[in-house]
Amino acid sequence: MPTLSPTYLKSNLLSGLTVALALVPEAIAFALVAQVSPLTGLYAAVLVSFITSAFGGRPGMISAAAGSLAVVMTALVVQHGAQYLFAAVVLMGVLQLLFAAARLGKFIRMVPHPVMLGFVNGLALVIFVAQFGHFKTPGPDGAPQWMAGPALATMLGVVAATMAVIYLTPRVTKAVPATLVGILAASAGCALLGIDTKTVGDLGSIAGGLPAFALPEVPWNLDTLRIVFPYALVLAGVGLIESLLTLTLVDEITDTRGQPNRECLALGAANVVTGLFGGMGGCALIGQSMINVNSGGTGRLSGIVASAFLLSFILVGSHWIEQIPLAALIGVMFVVCEKTFEWGTFRLFGRVPRADALVIVLVAGMTLAFDLAVAVLAGVVVSALVFAWQHARQIRVETGVDAQGWKVYELEGTLFFASVTGFQALFTPKEDPQDVVIEFRRARVADHSAIQAIDALAERYRQLGKRLHLRHLSPDCREVLEKAKDMIEVNLLEDPRYRVADDKLA
Repeated sequence: MPTLSPTYLKSNLLSGLTVALALVPEAIAFALVAQVSPLTGLYAAVLVSFITSAFGGRPGMISAAAGSLAVVMTALVVQHGAQYLFAAVVLMGVLQLLFAAARLGKFIRMVPHPVMLGFVNGLALVIFVAQFGHFKTPGPDGAPQWMAGPALATMLGVVAATMAVIYLTPRVTKAVPATLVGILAASAGCALLGIDTKTVGDLGSIAGGLPAFALPEVPWNLDTLRIVFPYALVLAGVGLIESLLTLTLVDEITDTRGQPNRECLALGAANVVTGLFGGMGGCALIGQSMINVNSGGTGRLSGIVASAFLLSFILVGSHWIEQIPLAALIGVMFVVCEKTFEWGTFRLFGRVPRADALVIVLVAGMTLAFDLAVAVLAGVVVSALVFAWQHARQIRVETGVDAQGWKVYELEGTLFFASVTGFQALFTPKEDPQDVVIEFRRARVADHSAIQAIDALAERYRQLGKRLHLRHLSPDCREVLEKAKDMIEVNLLEDPRYRVADDKLA
């Protein structure tokens, strides 16, 4: 527990209030995307934010209803209704709890840095593009159309003024979060000057009561499971990936280390509870997390306070919150986009390998065009393939003749599934003398494909009636080899020791 100093309390209380104000339009907007009521998004924000902040593994990170999840939910709600969504959210939470119980959160460390850069830049672009929807109004036929004329000019003016206040406030004082000052200044200015512009209330009323416990009203049978399981699986994956990558980003910014498995556990519990209380579930939000951390909210208190303020807005403060100009909150999110986007990425092009640059662009583009889970998985797969290709090309051999007149192949590099073809091409059994030595001192045998390649090479020499000697293989390599067992020379003092990734050794 942190020391509850006046500075800590002030920073986390004010940052929590700022985050709560920023969460209101986002939660409403995401609920509308998912085709459910605004309160469904707000209840999710209240419950998910509180549970993950109080019990999660990354203090300072904000979780709530998320747009990346809302786009997945839309089809389920349209086809089967909101009650099936609540059932899917509960099952999503259960799957995340199983993920945490298996302690799989550590695999987030396998995400390469170019994928992280693409993730951050992609989400910054997603947040930026999402704000454009607020610049549309219903047309005469009910279809959304872009604002124009004085209405557009007014909204852009309030956005610009809010951003200016946020950027200028730290030069005057850092005692109060700049984003909070920007929201209050824009709200006060519009009220005093009588500026007529869109407000939070135009998205929908946020007035309501306490969330009530209720089991999803769906048939509890296999047919329901077949309907909700595919959605729950995708939702669980997207939520975990976004939360764990946001956790890693906050770790870097705060120079601290969160607990991925604990965060997965808290997120799963939060989604189970949310589904049982009529919420749409959620995950970590990079935008609100950046607002919180940049405002000084690096402790658990900030997220708990944000949840408490959100609930108070629903219960007693809806009239006041609905008067906040939407443009003020859009301005806040534009600032978040600017601070989230890694502008240094552009300087990397030409300095980093082209494959890494491609991965950054690929992940950012796919995040914007598809969804986060697909983008990150694609980035990891491409990075892994590039890594395998590069290491496959590094397998090489030096040949010579020892004092006995035996030909010696001194292997160097990693022998694994991608390099076995090149490995086989390094040897010339027909031209080699009667005795041949393969020296593995500077090589590493990595997987079962490598074991099979060694066995196949040994068989080629055996069929020619030649003697092959295998030196300095690790004990686990010797254990798995089949056709080349009698060709191994054992030196307990010099043979390397490492584990081969082979199912027979599991």
